[in-house]
Amino acid sequence: MRRAGDMFGRRGGGVGGQRHLKQLSGGMKVLAGRLSVALIVLLICTISLFSTIKETGLSSPPEIDVNKLWRTAASDGWRPSSAPRSNWHPPPAESNGYLKVRCNGGLNQQRTAICNAVLAARIMNATLVLPDLDANYYWHDESGFSDIYDVEHFISSLKFDIRVVHSLPEIASGKKKKKLKPFQLRPPRDAPVSWYTTDALEKMKEHGAIYLTPFSHRLAEEIDHPEYQRLRCRVNFHALRFKPNIMKLSSAIVNRLRAQGHFMSIHLRFEMDMLAFAGYPSKCLGVSITKWVFLYVAPNPVRNLGLTLGCLDIFNPGEQKILREYRQKNFANKTLVYSERRAIGKCPLTPEEVGLILRALGFDNSTRIYLAAGELFGGDRFMRPLRTMFPHLVNHGSIATPEELAAMNEDGHGLVASAVDYMVCLLSDIFMPTYDGPSNFANNLMGHRLYYGFRTTLQPDRKALAPVFIAREEGHSSQPEFEASIRKVIFRSHFGGPHKRISPESFYTNSWPECFCQVSPANAGDKCPSDNVIDDLNSQLKNEENTVRAVAGEGETEGS
Repeated sequence: MRRAGDMFGRRGGGVGGQRHLKQLSGGMKVLAGRLSVALIVLLICTISLFSTIKETGLSSPPEIDVNKLWRTAASDGWRPSSAPRSNWHPPPAESNGYLKVRCNGGLNQQRTAICNAVLAARIMNATLVLPDLDANYYWHDESGFSDIYDVEHFISSLKFDIRVVHSLPEIASGKKKKKLKPFQLRPPRDAPVSWYTTDALEKMKEHGAIYLTPFSHRLAEEIDHPEYQRLRCRVNFHALRFKPNIMKLSSAIVNRLRAQGHFMSIHLRFEMDMLAFAGYPSKCLGVSITKWVFLYVAPNPVRNLGLTLGCLDIFNPGEQKILREYRQKNFANKTLVYSERRAIGKCPLTPEEVGLILRALGFDNSTRIYLAAGELFGGDRFMRPLRTMFPHLVNHGSIATPEELAAMNEDGHGLVASAVDYMVCLLSDIFMPTYDGPSNFANNLMGHRLYYGFRTTLQPDRKALAPVFIAREEGHSSQPEFEASIRKVIFRSHFGGPHKRISPESFYTNSWPECFCQVSPANAGDKCPSDNVIDDLNSQLKNEENTVRAVAGEGETEGS
């Protein structure tokens, strides 16, 4: 009779055999756990799929009037207002020191960082140095703050809130002068206000200036202080104005589009960086259980899994390699089960899925669409289905004149183009994002459009849509059932109207109710401030300046 050890190619029951059995036992446990995850995902997809089909069959699909979507959403009596509503004193003449920050990421991640920097300066009574914008790794853009934003407008708009300077001052060093050198700090992610009033402020007072780097997501979003949140809105929606040349080019494109009637803008996030980040799959459990077993028994399951599990039937081998290498180079190494990604709504919509949603809502092929996107990954084969359904597609490259494009390229690279896209999408009649993540283009735009008068936004719920698309791909729903299910999902959204902010929705996506008010409110805290609030703030600022001059005059008299 063969011993137990012999069944696995080993003789005897020695230490080596026992160790091997333990390792195998552990491996089988891991495999069982991985397979359990796979089966759970399959179960979730199946339940979602049949619940969607059941919903569609039991109730008539909601009818969406496309003509109404071209208008702004219902305001329910609310209007935007970020002006102070309580005793908001001007910045003291003497600050505690200088605050310098480095804003990393793309244009809109930098934008939220600038808003946080202004608030941090207010919290610490610091003088803010114009923020550094990190050279963008994806766009290869080295534009500075003054290349993108109207500096003088930024400084003057915030005069009631903080003091802003162009650069750090020079200080005497013996007989020479040299720039004040700031003390470098790395703030914790989502740092509370208390970190700024203790750790950061202590170093500022000690060194005269601090340099916070990196500064993406370095101040908590949810702060129980309405005036602080309104300051963020004043920065985001008033002080941060693009340079005149960017505003002029954006206005020209909008006028060109609006001359033909209504137009929609879509942020088509189907670019290399986002696909690599998302770990893009094409099907719920789009690979057989046999492959799961093989991959998870491998010595390094994460490395062997790469990006191929979810991308086998979307991208060719060369494209898979590019995505895998880009992810390894630019993103943290995380254990991701890529077959789950679509089922839980973590994948950007494909161009074809975008077209199918619009068609289900009743938009026809005469609809004019402005695409805000970088270079789409995978080439024209992914764009062809959308272009077939909606041929009137343009972007800033196709609608701008050669002179305008030359001016855009002269002033910068990706960030200027992104700024133009931002303004055109802000002013469009309807905006539709295909992927929303922390502090990105879509999130900021949705928040800006909400503040700009509840402009219509179609926000697809990718998690709810996943089983709908899977049912269509697997042949489990007819075209009428598919389109009815799409309408059900979209009908549950807010269309850009006021709504309660619920985590994980960002403050920068929805600043209601802090940055909105009502003329006749049920709650006194929601009442709109007086029309002369600016006059009051100006008066306070002048009083502060007069006091400083008087004190300075007394000092000169005593010295003489």
